[in-house]
Amino acid sequence: MKLKLTFFLICFLFAGVTGVKAQSKTLVINTKTTIAPIQPSMWGLFFEDINFAADGGIYAELVKNRSFEFYKPLMGWKKFGEEYVGQFQIINSQNENNPRFLRLESLQGKELGLVNEGFRGMGVKAGENYLFSIFARQSEGVSALKVELLDSTDSVIGKTEVKNFSGELKKYETKLACTANDAKASLRVTLSGKGALEIDMVSLFPENTWKNRKNGLRADMVQKLADMKPGFLRFPGGCIVEGHELETRYQWKKSVGNVENRQMIVNRWNTEFAHRNAPDYFQSYGLGFYEYFLLSEDIGAEPLPILNCGMACQYNSCELVPLDALDPYIQDVIDLIEFANGATTTKWGKLRADMGHPAPFNMKMVGVGNEQWGTQYVDRLKIFLEILNEKHPEIIFVGGSGPSPDGKDFDYLWTEMRNLDVKLVDEHYYRSPDWFLQNAARYDSYDRKGPKVFAGEYAAHDKEGKDAESRNTWKSALAEAAFMTGLERNADVVHLASYAPLFGNVNAWQWRPDLIWFDNEHVVATPNYYVQKMFSTNAGTDVVSALVDGKALTGQDSLYASATIDSKTSELVVKLVNVAKKPASLNLSLEGRKVSSGEISLQVLINEDLTAYNRIGKPEVVTPAETKLKISGKKIVLNLDAYSVTVARIPLKK
Repeated sequence: MKLKLTFFLICFLFAGVTGVKAQSKTLVINTKTTIAPIQPSMWGLFFEDINFAADGGIYAELVKNRSFEFYKPLMGWKKFGEEYVGQFQIINSQNENNPRFLRLESLQGKELGLVNEGFRGMGVKAGENYLFSIFARQSEGVSALKVELLDSTDSVIGKTEVKNFSGELKKYETKLACTANDAKASLRVTLSGKGALEIDMVSLFPENTWKNRKNGLRADMVQKLADMKPGFLRFPGGCIVEGHELETRYQWKKSVGNVENRQMIVNRWNTEFAHRNAPDYFQSYGLGFYEYFLLSEDIGAEPLPILNCGMACQYNSCELVPLDALDPYIQDVIDLIEFANGATTTKWGKLRADMGHPAPFNMKMVGVGNEQWGTQYVDRLKIFLEILNEKHPEIIFVGGSGPSPDGKDFDYLWTEMRNLDVKLVDEHYYRSPDWFLQNAARYDSYDRKGPKVFAGEYAAHDKEGKDAESRNTWKSALAEAAFMTGLERNADVVHLASYAPLFGNVNAWQWRPDLIWFDNEHVVATPNYYVQKMFSTNAGTDVVSALVDGKALTGQDSLYASATIDSKTSELVVKLVNVAKKPASLNLSLEGRKVSSGEISLQVLINEDLTAYNRIGKPEVVTPAETKLKISGKKIVLNLDAYSVTVARIPLKK
């Protein structure tokens, strides 16, 4: 009875608060004079292969350990067949990039094979086709290889066959149709007949991929990125750029060329966190630098690759390349520029063309180092920049300010970035929602003549719950929205911004919160995603002033605001965030250009429960709504709900 009474009182109090008549303030917006242009690439995406974002995620391959290169060569595979009817032999061919293959030998002519479990299962759909391929060589007589999709009860839901193997190692391809939906399907390959078959690169892809590219990317996941209309795509990380040690750093040259010749590597998030151990987390490099560039082009984003600066992760091994041995690392940057932008007559430009893209990718930015700090980073960056700026003055080379948004290391690095005349400095902040609310004016006092800011990794970290998605609360998204008004107001200083990390597999994550959650069947946008999308699809072209009592709204009365002009559509775009538990009202007073229509467009993201979040099974708990607001004469009154983000697009006379 006491619990019920308490709940009743809370509901009564909330109803009483929200029923209070909102007091109006006047937001004066200067629509005639612009303060600063907004970079077309300002709101972007940060991709890192964490949380099974690549293999087991956006890279649509369904077979795990397809080339038997994991530490345990048969991890992900289960032997199939009666005991003593055959042999399973892992053989090392001494091929540098793809050394191992499997020899299957049936001694008695009975069925012998393997079952692959996929990435926490394989997500398959009824009526869809799946492309099977395998590299194989027959060493003794074999009649066929039976290929079957199995559902979670081991019933066959799709099948095909590969025949006529030769004594030469080559690729065989076929297609099978699936007859049932299942999130936990598996693949079984079975040897028929007495004999031996050597196999490698056992692969299964959905035929339906992004842009229907053969063996490409998962369409529903890429669509979520395209819908944001991002200005840039930063890749491939993140900490995997550094590696736990230098041997396991990301090396872009190993990620291009024919897929079967790319050298697989352990993912540094494999055993990074004891409580989220993932011993089966590797990088096949099926999603490599060519695919990243292509993805950037597909979604209209500027490519922003990050390369190693000769330092492994300072939280792990702290391994360093001596200053007099940096040449190969610097050459990697030079060669990447050639791969992205070079003529097809050059070595790396020709490789790009051979892979299917003769035209250059027109890369404009490259990051040198990820999240390094201290004199050792500055010493190395200095050598990089001396050579790179001379050879490629057309490229913006991005430096870093370390893993924290303040402190001694942060201050030191910013001083050095100015001394080195770095054009863009990457700042990272993973902090509480309160920190984001309190730092909406962070860039108001930044040096206008110094390097520009790349807010490269940020996310408000709220309390955790049992669900994987539980940390992506409405409270965290609301705080980020408030902070982002400060980024936008200071677009003369902040040139790029991206939430991090991007993807999280609900069944195989290492880090949360994440912008987008997924499993083998579903993709769920978080409240944070919708905040990012509202800003990125309503960016405008130029910042204008928006003041209450002569000051920017940076938390006064729990309100935050920014305003831009969209010169392409001749609209005023106003972003308003109310983080209070009571509604607010703003009178908009436009100085300069006049409103051209009696109707404005509104997007509103709202939820009265700050702990609310979207999850698989309930993906629309917090989603934006669109509406129209009629206005009369010159008066515009916006009523802001409690706990809300509002974007108003107001048509202006030219």
